[in-house]
This record gives sequence, C-alpha cells and structure tokens, in this order.
Amino acid sequence: MHPLFSYMSKIRFASNPDFFHELRKRIDGYFKENNIAKTGDIRLYLKTIILLSTLVALYVWLVFYTPSSVWLSVFLCALMGVNMAAIGFNVMHDGAHGSYSSSSKINGLMGFALNVMGGNVYIWKLKHNVNHHTYTNIEGHDDDIDIKPFLRIHKDQEKKSFHKFQHYYGFFLYGLTYIMWVYYNDFDKYFRRKVSALTPMKKMSMAEQIKFWASKLVYTFMFIVLPTILIGWPAIVGFLIMCAVTGIFIAIVFQLAHVVEETEFVAPTNEIETLENEWAVHQLHTTVNFSTKSKFLNWLLGGLNFQVEHHLFPSISHVHYPSLNKIVKETCAEFNVKYKEYPTFFQAVRSHFAHLKQVGRAA
Repeated sequence: MHPLFSYMSKIRFASNPDFFHELRKRIDGYFKENNIAKTGDIRLYLKTIILLSTLVALYVWLVFYTPSSVWLSVFLCALMGVNMAAIGFNVMHDGAHGSYSSSSKINGLMGFALNVMGGNVYIWKLKHNVNHHTYTNIEGHDDDIDIKPFLRIHKDQEKKSFHKFQHYYGFFLYGLTYIMWVYYNDFDKYFRRKVSALTPMKKMSMAEQIKFWASKLVYTFMFIVLPTILIGWPAIVGFLIMCAVTGIFIAIVFQLAHVVEETEFVAPTNEIETLENEWAVHQLHTTVNFSTKSKFLNWLLGGLNFQVEHHLFPSISHVHYPSLNKIVKETCAEFNVKYKEYPTFFQAVRSHFAHLKQVGRAA
C-alpha cells in the first residue's frame, strides 16, 4: 500500500511476470551497457532553463510592459499557455516522478513547479503517480477518466442525451481543464479527502496544508490580482486566454494517450477483483503512443507522446524514451503483446474524437 493512502485497493493484477521481467532486464541492460543514468541529463537541464526563462520573460512583458497591440497581447497570452503546459510536461512531470535528477531535493523542487502554476504536487502525485499509473483506465480508480457528467469516456459510464454531441463540444470543454484543476478539482479532493471515487487519502500534514493554501494564494495574486491592478480588466481576459490554451494542450495530450479507439477500459467494481492481465500488459492495453518520430513534439511534450514507455517505466526520465522505444517494441513482439501507436499527431486526434462520437452514441 502506498504510504499516502489509507486503504487497500480491491483491484489485483494477474500474476504472470515473465514479460515484464524480461523487459526490465533488457532496459536495465541498456543503461548499464551505455553507462548512463536513468534520470535527466544536460538535455533536460537546458530545456528547463529555456522554458522557465521564457515564462518569466512573457510574464514581465505582459504585466509590466504591456504591448499596445491587442493582438500581440492575445498571442503572448496564448504562448504563455503553451509555455505553462510545456513546463508541466517537462519539468514538473519528471520532477514529481523522481526522474528529473538523482537528488530527491532537486526532484522535489522541480515537482513544486506545479504549485507555482496553481496546482498542488502533493495531490497530483496521489492522483497521477499512484492511481493513474497503477489503475490506468479502470473506472472508479483512475480519476483522469472521470469527466462525468460532461463527457462519457467509455461505455460503462452513465449515458446522457447530450453525450451524442460530445465529439463536437469536447474540444471547447478541454479549455476549462486547467482553470477547473486549479480552482475546483484540487479543492474538491482537499475537502472530500478522496483522490478518486473509490480512493480515499490520508489527511494532509500541516506543512502540506500550508503549502496548499499559500501556493494557491500566491498564484492568484501573481496571475490575477497584480496584473489587474496594473493593467485593469483586460488582464482577466488575458488570464482566461492563457488558461484555455493550457487546458486544451494538457487535455489533448492526455486524451491521445488513453482515450482513443485503440485503448481498453475496465468496468467499475466494488468487490475484490483480479484482472486477466498482469500490470505491464494492462498498461499496454490502455496506453497508446503517437507521433514518436517528431523530434519537435518529443521536445515540447516531455516525451509524453512516448506514453507507453512512460507508463512502463515512469521513474526513467523522458529524455531516454526514444532509445527505449525499440527495446519495448521488440520485446512486445516476442511475447505477442500488442504495442499500440499512431504514426502522426493528427491521426491520434482523429481517433480520439471518433472514440468520443462512438461512445457518446452507444447504448
């Protein structure tokens, strides 16, 4: 049981470790043979400097040297939204998974970037590192597929009449993802003390509660109060533009990895249940890669287009995923485990919205 949880999961995975045992052996062999660490390297550190410097520059430009051109301001706000998402994908994500550095303090510092951006890394680790990565696409356990009642993600979720239009309005709904995360979802989990429908969590320590409230207040002051004082009401519009772009970016990247035609979902359960697949095979059935040949997307998304490799080895930095890709594919082929991947970003997008359409109209 994870130390931050106060319950024992009722989900059990089948015991058949041959595939994952061999895969881990080959992955470990890769790092040993090449004498490299599994954590980030100069590529990640340079990317961190670029992304954080860009965020500071955009903030200063918009707040203290506001452009006279409305359209330039809109563009810069949208660019800040992309930048915020990229920091989450690259810096925070590796830090929170403990793969940014061999130093736990540095990992903690990089993970805290989420608090700077309005979220809470303590709750995120429970929701993402533990629940999502362990119980991927399992109803009631994986909070990332719980967008009820607005979207129906799989056929075992309750159907509403408006779901038949979800492939039309879904994209616009994603624009609310980030602001809802900061100002609703975190508070909902904080007060209800539940990570997901079936996952309670221990009460946060006083230190974590102070971090929770302090970071929310500082974020609100820096991104809403101060800009409004200096610029006026247009600052609110700029903030909403930034939030919308960040939300769309974050949501789309997640959905392309887990909510497409190729992925599988597990129906809800309230009883102790052993799944038919071992954990690693379950990850391959519920996770999809996309556009892995694009160096630009790999850089921008923090390797999250290599979602399969990330789910199998979340403690390995994303800078190594392209090298691990071939090993994972070869091992899957040998063990007759299906490896799912969309060649391009747009093929994955098309599959996601096709899935929403199909599920929204299914009985």
